[in-house]
Amino acid sequence: MQHNEEADGYDVVVLGSGAAGLCAALSAARSGARVGVFEKGELLGGTTCLSSAVAWLPNNRYAREAGIADSREGALAYLESLSHGMILPELAEAFVDTVPELLDWLDTTPLKMRLVAGYPDYHPERPGGMPEGGRSLEPELFSFIDLGRWEDKLVGVPRRMTVAETPIGGGTGHLPSEVQEQRERDRVEGLGRGMVAALLQGCLDEGVAVHTGERGVRLIQDESGRVTGVRFEGRGGLHDVRAEHGVVLATGGFEWDERLRRDFLRGPLAHPATVPTCTGDGLRMAMRVGAQLGNMREAWWAPVAVLPGQRANGAQAVQLVHRERTAPHSIMVNRHGRRFTNEATNYNALGGAFHHLDAHDFDYPNQPCWLIFDADHVEKYGAFGAAPGTEVPEWVVRADTLADLARRIEVPADALESTVAHWNEDVHRGHDSEYHRGESVYDGFVGDKDKYPGVESTLGPVARRPFHAVQIHSSTLGTKGGPRTDADGAVLDVDDRVIPGLFAAGNVMAAPTGMVYGGAGGTLGPALVFGYRAGRAAARTAGSPSEPDGILMEPTSV
Repeated sequence: MQHNEEADGYDVVVLGSGAAGLCAALSAARSGARVGVFEKGELLGGTTCLSSAVAWLPNNRYAREAGIADSREGALAYLESLSHGMILPELAEAFVDTVPELLDWLDTTPLKMRLVAGYPDYHPERPGGMPEGGRSLEPELFSFIDLGRWEDKLVGVPRRMTVAETPIGGGTGHLPSEVQEQRERDRVEGLGRGMVAALLQGCLDEGVAVHTGERGVRLIQDESGRVTGVRFEGRGGLHDVRAEHGVVLATGGFEWDERLRRDFLRGPLAHPATVPTCTGDGLRMAMRVGAQLGNMREAWWAPVAVLPGQRANGAQAVQLVHRERTAPHSIMVNRHGRRFTNEATNYNALGGAFHHLDAHDFDYPNQPCWLIFDADHVEKYGAFGAAPGTEVPEWVVRADTLADLARRIEVPADALESTVAHWNEDVHRGHDSEYHRGESVYDGFVGDKDKYPGVESTLGPVARRPFHAVQIHSSTLGTKGGPRTDADGAVLDVDDRVIPGLFAAGNVMAAPTGMVYGGAGGTLGPALVFGYRAGRAAARTAGSPSEPDGILMEPTSV
């Protein structure tokens, strides 16, 4: 822990240092509060640092400046069309209505945003959807030069690109050597680490105290039930920290806790694509003080591949499988050797396909799943870190015939051959007769950009040997269930009453967008909005007195 004279108490205590936590801390500090940020890990930034840092923020001025028409009504209609009754209208309205204010406020901080051109919503054909994009923003490049001792204290490795320069945004993923060298000299980064660094710089500029290696274990309440502090477990053992105005939980999800996954999530999840510190600490603390829970079955679902022999952030390394399943000359098949979904749909929607339960066998037939691709796919697009036209990693399964490939991945050979034959016939006709791949404007966005928009950007035969296979797992970018909150992030109890002094933002809260992933940045858009709202609300909440001598009382209702 980094000790200082304020270590025993602040106006606002924030748990977590991802986008939601740092935004809450900066918002509270800008509102005049003395703020302390406490991070469980030794490094800052959490899963935000591993992300592209795209934020889905509808009805923003960057779109209007680019000549793209959006509206409050359109954004709310879009969310409602996907809601399935799981989105609370007051939270959807608070989210959409706060976007202009948030972006104006961010302009006064080191974090500056910009439009990701052309990135369509994930369900653009739904009412209010935006096929031409305009709702996904990303951070500008940011220099780490002024971060001082914190420069090397962020999760992940340097990534000196914008989304537009990556394959997802239509780039190559490789910078010209002179650009790379200049950005290294300037210590400039983009994507998730760039966003975290900019928010962290803002916090440091406002005098926010930052502590690492501090796991929150218990909320402390006074006799009235008001949350007045947090008990932490750090290198020096257990200790209490006062929070005169409020505590903001921004500890991330619970995807790394096996028991919580088992008890709450709707279907299989393996190999989370997040930092291993996301073990549900904030959820447990909120439950102990009577928080109402919501959206617990849901996560930000995503397919991943395991990278054998590699580790990252203290865990087995995985790769989010996006371009490989979208670009032509690839399909996905289940354990029976059959296609089971539109491979090019957005990663969150794929969760439903992975979680299909066969009523007869009482099993999940689409797990395990295999991505099948051919030599044309490798030559034109590359795969799993290999550049186009180079050899794929040695751990990728390959064979000269589909029958041999089927034998190696233990699926029925006749079924795989029949599936590929039917797929190739559909490609020749220009129409996926089974799952409509390519019909949505979104489907081909990260496929072959030379053929986008159009079905050719994602449809291509699997015909040229050698054939390849990689196992795909149902994973997550974070869970999205937790304590219910009001529009300002104040946590509600089981009787719909505010728990005084307690707030939540980010993946620890019940997601304001329900089961919906609106578009690229669907996680970080609400995280920024509700982090901003929760920090501001916590700062203006007057703390009721604790004991006259200022010593924290022992918990009365935990």
